[in-house]
Amino acid sequence: MIRVLFFIVIVLMLGLGFAWLADRPGDMVVTFGGYQYRVSLMVAALAVTATVAAVMVGWWLIKSIWRGPYRISRYFRVRQRDRGYQALSSGMIAAGAGDAALARKMNRQAARLIRAETEPLIHLLDAQASLLEGDHEAARTKFERMLDDPELRLLGLRGLYLQAERLDDRAAARHYAARAAEVAPQLEWAAEATFEERTARGDWDAALQLIDARTAPGPAAREAVGRRRAVLLTAKAMEVLDSDPAAARAAALEAVRLQPYFPPAAAVAAKALFRQNDLRKASKILETAWKAEPHPELADLYVHGRPGDAALDRLQRARRLESLHPNHPESSLAVARAALEAREYQAARDAAEAAIRMQNREAGWLLLADIEEAETGDQGRMRQYLARAMRAPGDPTWVADGFVSDRWAPASPVTGKLDAFEWRPPVERLGHLIEQGDLEADLARPALAPPEPAEAAEAPIEIGAGEEPSPGQPAASPAVEYAAQGEVDAHAASTGDGEAVEPPDPASVAGEEPPRLPDDPGIEPDDGEESSQRRFRLF
Repeated sequence: MIRVLFFIVIVLMLGLGFAWLADRPGDMVVTFGGYQYRVSLMVAALAVTATVAAVMVGWWLIKSIWRGPYRISRYFRVRQRDRGYQALSSGMIAAGAGDAALARKMNRQAARLIRAETEPLIHLLDAQASLLEGDHEAARTKFERMLDDPELRLLGLRGLYLQAERLDDRAAARHYAARAAEVAPQLEWAAEATFEERTARGDWDAALQLIDARTAPGPAAREAVGRRRAVLLTAKAMEVLDSDPAAARAAALEAVRLQPYFPPAAAVAAKALFRQNDLRKASKILETAWKAEPHPELADLYVHGRPGDAALDRLQRARRLESLHPNHPESSLAVARAALEAREYQAARDAAEAAIRMQNREAGWLLLADIEEAETGDQGRMRQYLARAMRAPGDPTWVADGFVSDRWAPASPVTGKLDAFEWRPPVERLGHLIEQGDLEADLARPALAPPEPAEAAEAPIEIGAGEEPSPGQPAASPAVEYAAQGEVDAHAASTGDGEAVEPPDPASVAGEEPPRLPDDPGIEPDDGEESSQRRFRLF
């Protein structure tokens, strides 16, 4: 468009020039070789213009003839290159679709039409065709040849890495990934593989350097990088806590700055600060993490932060935690444990029962059993609480890839993945559920009095339907006779006729406990009312 406008402007200027000359008549005289030539000014201008145009056209023709062979050869080269790139494109599509024959054919055609030294994709298509044909050794050789070319080095390292992963050679795969990460830290696959290798051997500083070398493109990526840094710094602080408290404190405080609500980071930071007698800062860190999500390790550190505190002082600190995050099972359990240590049994019992009402868990029942043992020593009540604990849902713990651990670890011992541990309940046990009615009844039922010793029977009592005991045989109690007669009547009614049937086992009628199954905890002492309605408990 600009050229057209420029041409129009030039034509207009020429037209204006000739019009200007036409309005001003005159002659031009040229003396040459003793002759004098006289022409009008208009004719002279036209002659000059025609001469310039002829020279330009002649120069163009000479230049075109001179450069004609080069332009013709260039045209054919461009056409050949276009055909080669078309074949290369078709070959890459065939390789992606899994057509080994077409991929190999297009690779040969592209290599014939395009110089392989100028197009790296030809080498990639060649290696991909070998992989599709199942010739992994040839593909590995071609990827190794790519390492000598700086432009193809990353491509060769990627291919060798995938080949090592296919052969499950983790050492070789991490070696190739480390070489690629040194050249280009922004490569996700190389950085991840190198990161896993460094975290697996516990080289936290090297892993942190690898994270620092990468740039986070967005807010979500920056948040993920901050989380990883916090996990690595926490692991480093835990490792050097005993050998280098100052370094542990610096790493832990940096982790808390990145993730203030991360319980392991808050715990290790508090430990480092407690060792340096910085109680105020450690308590503040624990309180901040506790407000976000209560954790038993945080409660234990906060309550026992000052070794010289009395039991009542620790109870006050536990109640301080409860006020920071009320109506949470961990808050009530922390108060219950501290109250048990202070021998405030009623307060401990109330707190433990409140925790169970909020969330039925094993820890609450076990704590009630400890309180009962310390206060009354009632074995029956203790067995009842322990039985409830066996059937209650498990307490939250650190779980990673199905592996359960009491302590947090930076990486999964199964897969080696960083930050894989989660604080959650483990896989539920079969039969852990307790009906809400039973739960409320057990919490509301007062402690049982010690049972009176029963008189031992001298001999087994056998009572038939309508049969009187012999004079030398001790008479059975009315309750036993009533229970035996009820069993016989119920059994007879279940048969559908009035014929005499075999009476029940006298040992069970006399009150002797029947043999228990391996997983049957037995009938609890306080379940007398329930046993009259149902004889078997479903666990």
